Amino acid sequence: MEDDLWVFGYGSLLWNQGFVHVEQVLATLSGYHRSFCMRSIHHRGTDENPGLVLALDAQEGASCRGVAYRVDPEHHEPTMAYLRERELISSAYLERVLPLDLADGRRVQAVAYIIDPEHVQYCHLDLDEQARIIAQAVGGRGPNTEYLYNTAGHLTEVGIEDPDLTWLAREVRRITA
Repeated sequence: MEDDLWVFGYGSLLWNQGFVHVEQVLATLSGYHRSFCMRSIHHRGTDENPGLVLALDAQEGASCRGVAYRVDPEHHEPTMAYLRERELISSAYLERVLPLDLADGRRVQAVAYIIDPEHVQYCHLDLDEQARIIAQAVGGRGPNTEYLYNTAGHLTEVGIEDPDLTWLAREVRRITA
């Protein structure tokens, strides 16, 4: 990394960064899409009753809009230690440094956590099944619904439309009503 560390947020990092940053900019990561393709057995579910969390899933021609956070050099080490403890808890995510296109025209290299498609927690489920799982799962960091609602809400706040998350939030609210 050059002088600054950039971190790409596309899920819970949008509303719960947990690290000091000095700048945040809307950004696009090419070659990946945001997907509830990771079974959560720690944070939003358990081994017996897994929840679902978002991951970056590789897909040719896809792109994912999110937020890039710039961390100044004095906070690199504690930020990376924090992120590794949080994101690499079960080895389902892979830590990568990938090119991001920032909304202001800059291109930076950023740390991003992508799904390991060979990991046992990786899954492909239709939206109805995702909604059913999210509606009832609870893990160490709370209900899976909270994760969905916070992420969908923060995407809307920063001006990013994700039709799948919008549909899921509406459907999960219907199921849990």
